[in-house]
Amino acid sequence: MATPESIHILKRIRGQYVQAKLWLFALQALAAILVAVAILWRWQFETPLLTTAALAILFAAILYFILRWRSVSKINLQHVTRHLNRQYPQLQDSTELLLHEPENLLQKLQQQRVTEALQQLHPEQQKTFTLRSTATYSCLGLALILSVGILYLPATPLNTPQPKSIKVDFPDAPVAISDTATKIEKIEIAITPPAYTSKSTYQAENPNLRVEEGATITWRITTNKPAKLQLELNEQKPINFKKQGNSYTLARSFTTSGLYTISLNGQKSAFYTLEIIPDETPTIQIQKPEQYTEVLFGQPQRVMLQAQLTDDYGIRDANMIATVAKGTGEAVKFREEKIKLNLSGSAKNYSVKQTLDLQKLGMTYGDELYFYLQAWDRHRSYTRSETYFVQIEDTAIVESSFDMSMGVNPVPEYFRSQRQIIIDTEKLLNEQKSISRTAFEERSNNLGVDQKLLRLRYGKFLGEEFESGIGPGGGIPEGEEHHENDGHDHGQSEDKNSPAALLDPYMHKHDQEGEATFFEPMVKAKLKGALAQMWKAELHLRTHKPKEALPYEYKALRMLKEVQQSQRAYVAKTGFEAPPLKEPELRLTGELNKITAPSDSRTIVTEKQLPHTKAALQWLAKYKQSGKYKPIDAAILEKAGQELAQQKLSKPGSNLKALQDMRTLISEIQTGKALCSSCLVSVERAWTDLLPPATQTPQPQQAVRSKLAKQYLKQLNKK
Repeated sequence: MATPESIHILKRIRGQYVQAKLWLFALQALAAILVAVAILWRWQFETPLLTTAALAILFAAILYFILRWRSVSKINLQHVTRHLNRQYPQLQDSTELLLHEPENLLQKLQQQRVTEALQQLHPEQQKTFTLRSTATYSCLGLALILSVGILYLPATPLNTPQPKSIKVDFPDAPVAISDTATKIEKIEIAITPPAYTSKSTYQAENPNLRVEEGATITWRITTNKPAKLQLELNEQKPINFKKQGNSYTLARSFTTSGLYTISLNGQKSAFYTLEIIPDETPTIQIQKPEQYTEVLFGQPQRVMLQAQLTDDYGIRDANMIATVAKGTGEAVKFREEKIKLNLSGSAKNYSVKQTLDLQKLGMTYGDELYFYLQAWDRHRSYTRSETYFVQIEDTAIVESSFDMSMGVNPVPEYFRSQRQIIIDTEKLLNEQKSISRTAFEERSNNLGVDQKLLRLRYGKFLGEEFESGIGPGGGIPEGEEHHENDGHDHGQSEDKNSPAALLDPYMHKHDQEGEATFFEPMVKAKLKGALAQMWKAELHLRTHKPKEALPYEYKALRMLKEVQQSQRAYVAKTGFEAPPLKEPELRLTGELNKITAPSDSRTIVTEKQLPHTKAALQWLAKYKQSGKYKPIDAAILEKAGQELAQQKLSKPGSNLKALQDMRTLISEIQTGKALCSSCLVSVERAWTDLLPPATQTPQPQQAVRSKLAKQYLKQLNKK
């Protein structure tokens, strides 16, 4: 058996390990407890949600420490001996022999050796184990900072403020004589906006409400004793409140604006407004491109799209519908595609900025793109933009405008060849890195030959029958000066005053190269300019510089198209021409005996507008004269008040004071009191403004004449 001293060393090592482990677990639990205590100390059980969370954190921290303590307590001396075997090679993996009785002499000798080695090492005085405590101390530090922040930093209190009671006036109610009368002690109005607004429920501050479309309004009214409460909107059927003890609730969603009153045991309150804020449709503004965009030949086949999408409560989805039209005439084909937009910004204000690659859409020369943007908001609103057009220019098609004439094009269809040379040049530049230098130079030279052949073909239209007279200088290099005795045959200069020189501009010459008369001088100059561009393009192609030749090829193609458009001739169509009418012989000779004058008789019943309002104004005029009224006159004011309320539904809040004054007048008439003079003025003004403007009728002129004019008129009447 091992010596008691060795067993004591093992127990001491186990105790040190358990103590260190429990210390780390205690610090971890303490970090959570600090946060929970700070929350409870700051808000002192006033907020149920925070109180529940803090108590849950406390319980979880305590439970965590208990479970960890139980797991650490299961560590025994067997675990310690295994750890020492891994830590100290001097023990020769035999420390476990100290825990058992030796069975033979060999085990006894090995046990003695381990005991001596263990006493020499003194592992109980060293740190035989390493625990990772960095994360634990970091969590504790964060918990301390968070606790201090909760306790001392200023923050908005999280407790929900008690809703304020709203005061509602009852102008018709009699003055309470005793405390036993039914009274409204508290009124709360909660507004729950619809889901598409992303707003939380809030409390109204006054009975005049302005809410979102689809919002739910909840009235909570507390009375001192049981009563009958009703809500009346726009003079319609009253809605009863639900009774819950001495409290009454009513929740309802409204879609139209109007005026409402609250009735307490038959006594109506003053009028209050209920205004509905409608949900606006999304707006789409496209800055780029223009509504019609043409991509010219040679330009990048890409279009930049910039747009702005806005909505009052946020956009739910937006995309672009693009339609590609290919072909012409009856062979045209359409393909529709939905393209996702790159939206950036907030949901209420999205901006779109992306590039439309026309080649990825499968478009080529002559194709057209029709697109529009569409958006949906979080409610039910939908909108779309105008349709925008993007067209890729097709140089193979002659442009023409609609005209009531027949077109004749005398120019041969040779323009496609120049476009083909441009396409082949661009293809050669794209494949330059993938082919050898010899193949590149050969293909460039072949393109130069094609350019030469095309130039010679067009030169025939200018009378350049031979290559000697072709080119910018008619066979003479550009920039070269000529003088006498330079080796060239210049010939003798002719006299400008000779008969031949004077008639030269008017001669119709066909046998000279430079005097061909196929075109007008302006068109001829453009065609010569195109040939000059072909010369320069051929020069760069022959010298293996196709990139430098490409701009001249485009210029030549553009000038050829201008020549093509300027040479369109039109011949007017022939049609039937009617003979002129013999107006002097046929005028006023028709028979009119079978023609009768049209007659139509209708009975138009004019509907009286605002009859009750006019009757109330008449009653008011009589009251001003006599100062007397009857109890039945309250019905006249009641009907006139309904007309006034009905006309003002479109503008809630207008004439609200007049309606309240009318309610006061009706109450005073029913009780036999003297009528309020200021209320009469307010009501009369509202009724007068409500009446439509009177139609103007013809009135006799009241001419004022002087004495001289009257005497003159008298003398005329005598004659």
